Amino acid sequence: MKEKWLNVSFRYGAIVVIIGVLAFFSATLPYFWTYDNLMDILGSIAIVTFVAIGVTLSLIVDGFDLSVGATVSLTTVVSASLMVWYEQPVAVVIIVSLAVGALVGLLNSLLIIKLRIPDLLATLAIMYIVSGIHKTYAQGYTIYNHMQFPDGSKASGEISPAFLLLGQGKWLGIPISVILLLLAVAVVHTFLTYTKHGRQMYVTGGNEEAARLSGIRVKKVRTLAYVASGVFAAIAGILYASRVGSGQIDAGSPLLMEAVAAVFVGFSVFGAGKPNVIGTFIGAVLIGVLVNGLTMMNVQYFVHDIVKGVVLVLALAVTFYVLNRRRT
Repeated sequence: MKEKWLNVSFRYGAIVVIIGVLAFFSATLPYFWTYDNLMDILGSIAIVTFVAIGVTLSLIVDGFDLSVGATVSLTTVVSASLMVWYEQPVAVVIIVSLAVGALVGLLNSLLIIKLRIPDLLATLAIMYIVSGIHKTYAQGYTIYNHMQFPDGSKASGEISPAFLLLGQGKWLGIPISVILLLLAVAVVHTFLTYTKHGRQMYVTGGNEEAARLSGIRVKKVRTLAYVASGVFAAIAGILYASRVGSGQIDAGSPLLMEAVAAVFVGFSVFGAGKPNVIGTFIGAVLIGVLVNGLTMMNVQYFVHDIVKGVVLVLALAVTFYVLNRRRT
């Protein structure tokens, strides 16, 4: 009976917790269970979920990308500066920002695969480098419309209204960022679950030597995983700049830990026991619901991290306890 309840909690614990949290906040807060507030929750987690998808892809190939937060910061200031400083069209802004994210992922894979530096150390080094680059590039300033430079002159450009639609606009009452998020989750889940290349990523992460002997080009698979991680972080940076209407330095610093929490909470969703994009999305929803509800209850912001930490500990405790029992 104990084993049965452990397996049930392992498979459905995160879903039950989300339902319980929703029920609690709905009964406590009169304006919580409204369409506008639920859309606001999904809109608020869109950015961190894109970051978390990148972390998920790196974990699938048995890696860990710590540079995603710094990549968000870099692409946020790059996208804003291209419009404010150089008056570039939206298409150029998006392409250049995505290319920057892909380049960061490529640098990670170069250090990890070619130079054989452990994932955590390589991505930690890139995190510091990228963080320094974006602060140097922005000269420590937030980039905003017609900003004033130290010499007294002003920037001639401004954030494009079309660009702002990505983070602030709606289509049929649904935030565009939410539509992009749901589309990304569906596409990545389909890729990982139903395509040969997606399955190769899981095989590579499960046993790299066995994957190599079976004919999988493991170096290529791991490289593409890190490049994809950088691209998803870049998308998050674009959405961040669009949502706030400016390029803020260190914008992505707090996103790394929230993304990691969402990914590991997702391990226990439906008993997956491994990184998966559906679980990551559900983990991000759980964290978003908690933050939204606590904010509406006027709980001090510094308590939020305690709650998120407790949720993560409980999810990890159940997940790894059950996995270790299965192995033994």
